[in-house]
Amino acid sequence: MKKIVLILVAFLCSANLIILAQPVTDYVWWNPAQSTIPVIEGQGWSGKDVQNPYDRLPAKAEKSVRPVVWNLAHNAAGLMIRFRASTDQVVVRYTVSGKQALPHMPATGVSGVDLYGVNSDGDALWCAGKYTFGDTIQYRFTNLEPNDAYHKKGREYRLYLPLYNSVQWLEIGVPTGVTLTPLPVRNDKPIVIYGTSIAQGACASRPGMAWTAILGRKLDRPVINLGFSGNGRLEKEVVELLPDIDAKLYVLDCLPNLVATVGIKPDEIKARISESVKTLRKQKPNTPILLVEHAGYSEGGLNPGRRRLYTEVNELMQQAFAQLKSEGIQKLYLLPKSAINLDADATVDGTHPTDLGMQQYADAYERIIRFILNEPVGELSTMKPRTQYRDANVYDWETRHNDILDRLKNKPPRILFFGNSITHFWGGEPQGAPARGADSWNAVMKPLGVQNMGYGWDRIENVLWRVYHGELDGYAPAQIMLMIGTNNLQLNTDAEISDGLAFLIRAIQARQPNADILLIGILPRQQLEGRVAALNHRIAQVAGELNATFIQPGTMFLQPDSKINESLFGDGLHPNAEGYRQLATKLVPYLKATEPVIKGKK
Repeated sequence: MKKIVLILVAFLCSANLIILAQPVTDYVWWNPAQSTIPVIEGQGWSGKDVQNPYDRLPAKAEKSVRPVVWNLAHNAAGLMIRFRASTDQVVVRYTVSGKQALPHMPATGVSGVDLYGVNSDGDALWCAGKYTFGDTIQYRFTNLEPNDAYHKKGREYRLYLPLYNSVQWLEIGVPTGVTLTPLPVRNDKPIVIYGTSIAQGACASRPGMAWTAILGRKLDRPVINLGFSGNGRLEKEVVELLPDIDAKLYVLDCLPNLVATVGIKPDEIKARISESVKTLRKQKPNTPILLVEHAGYSEGGLNPGRRRLYTEVNELMQQAFAQLKSEGIQKLYLLPKSAINLDADATVDGTHPTDLGMQQYADAYERIIRFILNEPVGELSTMKPRTQYRDANVYDWETRHNDILDRLKNKPPRILFFGNSITHFWGGEPQGAPARGADSWNAVMKPLGVQNMGYGWDRIENVLWRVYHGELDGYAPAQIMLMIGTNNLQLNTDAEISDGLAFLIRAIQARQPNADILLIGILPRQQLEGRVAALNHRIAQVAGELNATFIQPGTMFLQPDSKINESLFGDGLHPNAEGYRQLATKLVPYLKATEPVIKGKK
């Protein structure tokens, strides 16, 4: 027996020595609240305008809104921090000021954080974290794949903050030697949501599962969450703050806090709906406004009293909406209860959504918002807008998009040339990548006022994202050139490529109906000459159906045996300087040279 005990003691000592011998990871820490650039996304006000770094209302609101609304504004619901790193682990540590859990909502939703990684194809992938809750809360995200297959530059991460608690301080750590690059708040105009506890996030299991967060990922747009638990009541003191935010869309989803049990009379509810819309419309005459009906209670089918509560306020909403429309209010929309269509298992307590209910809310919102913004998606991957980060060794995709937007605003072009690296690396501004045909670009394309809109490694769906996110807004070019699809060859069938191009052209025409569209056939590629030729026949048909001009300059790159002439290429795909010179001669006869029109200016 003693021998067994001695062996066991020796084993335990040995195990402890092994554990003690394991290396301890040292971390470098970043505090987003101390960043020199705005990095806390989801705030309508930031910097000097807020009292605390993670507040959702400006400091000036303390004097106007009710105290309970002001206190809820300290909750970090909807706030998100982006950064980029090539790392196998991320640690987040922080403190909060309130209760860490609620009876009907877990600590992971009330006080937790949530991390998503965005891969080089633009897909948001959830990261599982190990967490400990105490005076300081800590989340450890380990065993992360530092990079994907395209490069060693890492990926973007998006950290969602607690839904029902106030962050006092927060730090993000990565192992020593890893570079963490803070990413600024995105330039897109946000969707602003004024609502109740449901909008704030009750009762999501974690912050990324709040319907507002799901919607933000679906639309790939910033969302500002102004949900105030029990206190989203269309109060003028809050509504008057909303025009401070230059929004893409205003959403008013407050009926769950305006039911009869709150004590607000029906005429007052109708008046609040009407006055809220008119306040926004007065200061933001062109921004769409979405009114939302009460989504109902899960037990409404069996409980007539509860059913009556949401039925009454929804009738008031319908009356107010009809009256506003009859008065000529434009760009006003209604999301009815029937379109939200929560099922019997969609709530925790009859009112607040489970994760299933949150998904159903987000799906309903996505459908109507895509209609309002004219940003449809299709079933094919070529019809689903995506960002990308595949060519990070050469340039930064997001930076190029922002630079392009600045250039379009300050120097609107006559002609746009959308494409991939074949266009991108030809020449022109903004620079930031190798210019392999700068002489012909400067001699031919630049004098004609052509703006290079090519992004290395882009596919059809990436151009669709750019069209949906501002690259055709605010000016009126004479012509739009489009040469895209070669990077889809590895993933998509010819039908998916041609159908995706048709989908993209319709999106372009919806935004620039007066611009001539020049659809350029895909250039031949080494070992794919036959497939490209057949695909270009399909693309020509697309052009005919959509009243676009089609040209096929790629034939000049072929030898008599239909194989590519390698003397015109650098790598079997991208033209060399001579190839670009010859391509320019084929394009010039089709290019228009009229002055662009800046929308809103004479």
